[in-house]
Amino acid sequence: MTNIEIHGGKPLSGKITISGNKNALLPMVCGSLLSSEAIEISNVPKISDGLKILDMFRSIGSDVAQDDSSINLKHLSDITNISASLIPVGIRSAVLLFSPIIYRTGRFEFDQDAKGCALGVREIDPHLEVLKSLGCDIAYNGKKCVITCLDGFKGADVWLDYQSVTATETFLMAATVAKGQSKLTNAACEPHVKSFCDFLTAMGAKISGIGTSILTVEGVDKLSGASIRVPDDHHEAATYAAIGASTGGILNIETHISSEMELIVRQFQKVGLNVEITDTGLLTGPSSFCVQQNFTPEVITKVEAAPWPYFPADILPQIIGAAIQSKGEVLYWNKVYEGALFWSSELQKFGARVHLSDPHRLVMIGSGKLRPATVEAPYIIRVVLGLVIAALQIPGKSVVKKAGPIARAHPDFIEKLQSLGADIHWIED
Repeated sequence: MTNIEIHGGKPLSGKITISGNKNALLPMVCGSLLSSEAIEISNVPKISDGLKILDMFRSIGSDVAQDDSSINLKHLSDITNISASLIPVGIRSAVLLFSPIIYRTGRFEFDQDAKGCALGVREIDPHLEVLKSLGCDIAYNGKKCVITCLDGFKGADVWLDYQSVTATETFLMAATVAKGQSKLTNAACEPHVKSFCDFLTAMGAKISGIGTSILTVEGVDKLSGASIRVPDDHHEAATYAAIGASTGGILNIETHISSEMELIVRQFQKVGLNVEITDTGLLTGPSSFCVQQNFTPEVITKVEAAPWPYFPADILPQIIGAAIQSKGEVLYWNKVYEGALFWSSELQKFGARVHLSDPHRLVMIGSGKLRPATVEAPYIIRVVLGLVIAALQIPGKSVVKKAGPIARAHPDFIEKLQSLGADIHWIED
């Protein structure tokens, strides 16, 4: 079942408790391989990528125990070989296994076919640059890439081309167990990167500059076990805020990370969405959809997505989908990913008045006469969310086709929406 049927136009109200951040969990799970002592992780979200990595751990003899909200891990102390066939290269987060597997075995290899690497071209290059700087040798014959580091990681200064979250995490894992001191400039500083630094620190890592774009790491001989809680997911909190405000529902979103969401909430308010920060999280109510006007009237209102602490690019589809009723012009600008706004033609099927200026910028020109529609989602989790949010506002039957990717990050999303009063369910192709 990969399609979602929605009968929209109903205010969604109630209470939602936010799940753990999958982008914080995955590096923690992968980083656990740096230690042979017990690792306990709580507030664990249900995501398929994490399950695939845990299956790999079981296949190499690790002790893995999990329940609905926690994972307990203990790896063998003498792992010297991990077959390439065991590595789940079909998931993007597999790049986070580079450093821990090289640390354990001195080697990591993966295949690349004519269509590009299964891990994704965007993610690989900065990782390889980091690993090469920290003492790895890289051999590539046009199909297979082999990374070796038989003498262990060596401390070095690295300056990233751009603030890549996963490349920062690759650096942290390698530098933590490297010989000597390492420094990373232009590091990503998203909340989940900070939480990963806290996880490594709990294991005995020596990291300074946490939460900034310059990280300094003093390598240690050995990492210990640790117990840590996965922080709540600010992407999920923003998604439900968009849902509540756009449908006119009174939605109480319980989370401990509302202090990190001031800029996110301000952008929602800018496009007329009723979202506010409370002592317990976020609260939504019926929205005016009136776009705030700039002091300089000639300047169009903008929502600009860029690396943290800017508005996150992964929340841009949700705010766009939520704002299809907005009264006034808004420029949405994705400064991170090219081509991430091409799905705007699907919004037009709902009657939204949008214009794609170029691969990075989309102009929404007030609300048109909205209508239910059947739309098709690209293979981007957040875009599926954006299309669902749009459909939830419009009376009548809409269908979002190819919505399967949503299960990767939000496996119980449909059930949660149903609990808030949504008429929504999976349907057969």
